[in-house]
Amino acid sequence: MSKNKIVALLTDFGLQDVYVGVMKGAIAKINPQLQVIDLTHEIPPQDLIAARFALLNAYRYFPENTVYVAVVDPGVGSDRRGIAIQFPHGWLVGPDNGIFSGILDVSPAIKAVELNNSQYWLIPNPSNTFHGRDIFATVGAYLAQGLSLESLGKTIALESLATLSLTELRVGETSIAGCIQYCDRFGNLVTNIPADLLGGQNWQIEISGQNIPVVKTYSDVAIAKPLALVGSHGYLEIAVNGGNAQQDLQLKVGEIILLLSE
Repeated sequence: MSKNKIVALLTDFGLQDVYVGVMKGAIAKINPQLQVIDLTHEIPPQDLIAARFALLNAYRYFPENTVYVAVVDPGVGSDRRGIAIQFPHGWLVGPDNGIFSGILDVSPAIKAVELNNSQYWLIPNPSNTFHGRDIFATVGAYLAQGLSLESLGKTIALESLATLSLTELRVGETSIAGCIQYCDRFGNLVTNIPADLLGGQNWQIEISGQNIPVVKTYSDVAIAKPLALVGSHGYLEIAVNGGNAQQDLQLKVGEIILLLSE
């Protein structure tokens, strides 16, 4: 079996408790030589939309054949499926609750299985509250060292995979309507409006009684003033120069954003 793949971890567990370390321990029991990279463990608790965006934003910067183990799992212990998916850039392992749908929208799944072969779990009778440790971590480790996807369980129809739907973009000649899909630790509000829709036009956002200009850099507006610009992820985001847009504008994930050309 190949032993040179990467396992990338994403959870909402935080770092105060031992949960992340225990998942890494479970991976090391399978193969201590695997390289494990932490994407983040600070996804807001049970925030599937944030997990969806974080995975979408991260995968393109990793080598081919990386195994992504993502555990944001409010349905743990229920009848929601545990799944592993092969897609063109590697493998996705976690709960079937839509957190992979951002990646799969742009890099569609090749095949998927339900994780019902307990031979590749940490223990045959997993906890009802910690499938990250008992199933997903070890499955990810086995995939990373070359186990076939089909060994992990029964094949499932790709169209049966759960999805998370955002407000669809509505693009007109002088307007674009989208929504906020993520808020980062600086309070920047990332929309689902991609940079390539902006063209060479001048745009502004009208919201909360304010006109927010679309600019190139934070310094294009005065300190404490709101702005919108294209972030490193390639989407338009709303920010406050030296401040926190989420707090100042009282906006949250899912809210509609209307962009108007000047």
